[in-house]
Amino acid sequence: MDASRTTKVAVVTGAGSGIGRAVAAELLRTGWSVALAGRRTGPLEETAATAPEDACLVVRTDVSRPDDVTALFTAVRDRFGRLDLLFNNAGTFGPGGVPFEELPYDAWRHVVDTNLNGAFLCAQAAFRQMKEQDPRGGRIINNGSVSAHTPRPHSAPYTATKHALTGLTKALSLDGRPYGIAVGQIDIGNAATGMTAGMRTGALQANGEIAPEPVMDVADVARTVRHMAELPLEANVQFATVLATGMPYVGRG
Repeated sequence: MDASRTTKVAVVTGAGSGIGRAVAAELLRTGWSVALAGRRTGPLEETAATAPEDACLVVRTDVSRPDDVTALFTAVRDRFGRLDLLFNNAGTFGPGGVPFEELPYDAWRHVVDTNLNGAFLCAQAAFRQMKEQDPRGGRIINNGSVSAHTPRPHSAPYTATKHALTGLTKALSLDGRPYGIAVGQIDIGNAATGMTAGMRTGALQANGEIAPEPVMDVADVARTVRHMAELPLEANVQFATVLATGMPYVGRG
């Protein structure tokens, strides 16, 4: 890549659907080059379909696998020459509606491997590249959740990993300071995606009732991520919470 290029470069994990797809599309729409990472190539190619070919890189990646993550960031360096942003978005809720005492260990481990270990692996690879590149520095935005603050019923794996992600964000924010690496977190509640499709008809509440919940346009989340991403590295949104105005979050439980 020509050193005189001005386009910024992002990696978006979980870019084949939902929030990841919306954020990737927003970045591409506004002139970023974006590496689209996810476990399934087909949905990633659908995300890339409306963008200029030279602005996109599709890399099939399971973020829980160290070799996959290494290959992703090597491909980004080879294609674009640098990295300005990692949106650490890939995640899974795990089995819904399963009481904690009945939760299989394999299900717990899958959520931890994806949501926490995957975020660690991607952040570490991004950190190394941002530290070594010239000019040095960049930004990491971790996708937390309102569950990083307050859980839903039967959500122990998801809630535990999202609380842990907050700790990772704080630690990396501190460790990145000497290298011009800014690290923040966006905590999202009830964005309209496939994961939240059932909320409009009814979601389990803390009192045991099933009640519909409002959702917000995922494009509003994408614009918030872009705002965080495009700040100068001297400024950082440490934590942002973006949620459907009427969702049961403040006062949940």
